[in-house]
Amino acid sequence: MNVTPIVGLEVHVQLLTQSKLFCGCVNRFNPDEPNTQTCPVCLGMPGSLPVMNREAFRLAVTTATALNCEIARFTKWDRKQYYYPDLPKGYQISQYDLPFSHDGWMDVKVEDEDPVRVRILRVHLEEDAGKNIHDESGRGADSQVDLNRAGTPLLEIVSQPDIRTAAQARVYLEELHLLLTYLGVSDCNMQEGSLRCDANVNLHIEQDGGKIATPIVEVKNLNSFRGVEAAIEYEIVRQQREFEKTGRKLGDPGVEKETRGWNADRGVSFAQRGKEEASDYRYFPDPDLVPIVVTEEELEEIRSAQCELPAARRDRFQKELGLSEYDASVIINQGAEFAGYFETVASTCGDAKQAANWVSQDVLRELNERKVGIDEFPLPADVLGTLLQRIVAGEITVKSGRELFAVLLEEADGGTVPAVDRIDPLIDEKGLRVVKDTGALDAAIDSALADSPKAVEDFRAGKQQAIGPVIGKVMKQLKGADAKAVRERIIERLSE
Repeated sequence: MNVTPIVGLEVHVQLLTQSKLFCGCVNRFNPDEPNTQTCPVCLGMPGSLPVMNREAFRLAVTTATALNCEIARFTKWDRKQYYYPDLPKGYQISQYDLPFSHDGWMDVKVEDEDPVRVRILRVHLEEDAGKNIHDESGRGADSQVDLNRAGTPLLEIVSQPDIRTAAQARVYLEELHLLLTYLGVSDCNMQEGSLRCDANVNLHIEQDGGKIATPIVEVKNLNSFRGVEAAIEYEIVRQQREFEKTGRKLGDPGVEKETRGWNADRGVSFAQRGKEEASDYRYFPDPDLVPIVVTEEELEEIRSAQCELPAARRDRFQKELGLSEYDASVIINQGAEFAGYFETVASTCGDAKQAANWVSQDVLRELNERKVGIDEFPLPADVLGTLLQRIVAGEITVKSGRELFAVLLEEADGGTVPAVDRIDPLIDEKGLRVVKDTGALDAAIDSALADSPKAVEDFRAGKQQAIGPVIGKVMKQLKGADAKAVRERIIERLSE
């Protein structure tokens, strides 16, 4: 039995605006002061009228453009009717048959696999609901409702069912997260609910020469990359077992789409309810909001203001700077500011590979240890680039460079902002400039050999590692000496 998973994702993204989508209430994550960021509009009080947030719509169009979507020149708002305690109006202002964008795509690539193009069915804008807070202890305490989130501008990005593995779904979500943060349209904080995902999953099973589709299941409110991957992996196995047990397939009488939740602690999905169809929501155009007409001039303004997108930047780093796919991805995946820091370092030192090694290892290690972002890193990019330029020019060794790197950070932590003109004096203060005087090198080697007769004897007896202590003595005497050159010169002297 050949089984093919069919997966589509609905991703919900809260936009970074000062105020909510249809009112002036502040748009801010604030769980400690529930129900304080509300007004008659987002509470749905009689007589209140919504007014569209222009910035929210601009951010939405910016995102859709970056996802290669077609932008509708005419779009409208619809009321989506349903009752839930966190939806005080009894309806959600959304978009139904005329979303502002449609038919886009994004390429994703799982390691060691060919790229996969995931088509985007539509991107539309709507208002978020509030948040229900339930008693998870099992003691029967009251549920609570926080309406601070009600009315927050929410972008819904709906993919076509082009994803075939749980790993592809995770990478798609990671790449989307990266794109949104590069664009600056959302902070994408999954712990705070700024980025949430619903996964639609079913299986196509080849059996007896035909293809059978299992019932579609929507796993709701996944809020981590690993959670999306784990939930889909679980559903693939569960649905296959369910089909083997019951034989139920999509389209059978009485078989409806199902909504399931995800228990991350137990690693299982659980049934919630039957999945609603569009007709269940009784959509109709919102009578209080005028349609939106998007002009070509407005679109061109948005396109021209768009930054270089992660995929394009990753490709440029490989083609123009000669980085490997891995190195380019590591740098790009750290965010736009980190990639900008790398580019300054690379252009200053003149060696992109050397710059990539340092920022992805030394700099990233420091950021992780300090628990800060690149915007708080105390060593300016041009200073690090100048330090690396000295390595590239052969003026200091990589080992010496790391010693200077540590000194510069220590000075920065002490309140002295490192400057480019500090590099050369520091090299000379520490005596780390590469020794190019062969006379001085030979003199240091002669001294070290004279102090190490046993090492000389052992080396000549065939023990190559015996000259290690000799190299150490030379390096101690000449701090700017290159260890490889010292080793080669010692071997040359002992072979005479």
